[in-house]
Amino acid sequence: MSELPIGSIVTAFYKTGKYIGEITDIRPQSYLVRVLAVLKHPMQGDLHHPKEAMVEIFHERKALSYREHMNAPKKMVKLYSEETIPAYNQSLQVALEKMRQELQKDDSEFAALSLKNLEILNAEFYKLS
Repeated sequence: MSELPIGSIVTAFYKTGKYIGEITDIRPQSYLVRVLAVLKHPMQGDLHHPKEAMVEIFHERKALSYREHMNAPKKMVKLYSEETIPAYNQSLQVALEKMRQELQKDDSEFAALSLKNLEILNAEFYKLS
């Protein structure tokens, strides 16, 4: 696979979230990507024990902020194929709603804790609705 150039608009996974961003630097194993929009909100809870509620700390996981940089492993970065990039706040709201809908279909304790975390994040950080 050939290396993507600086300035490329890409999709990138970071932890459990997926973002649209711009490559601003190339590193040996990763690209430095500036976040422009959210495609998938990060999962809540412990990254080492996904979908488990009975963990030591059930973390609130925020989406990366607009223009925040991330080191995305090169294998997790692909060219963005759409013509337009959604506005950050709009994309975050869509990603949150999609995650809410998926969690509401699940009657597990993990889903209940995740929904609670999403409400806290929205009230304290996002303030979207």
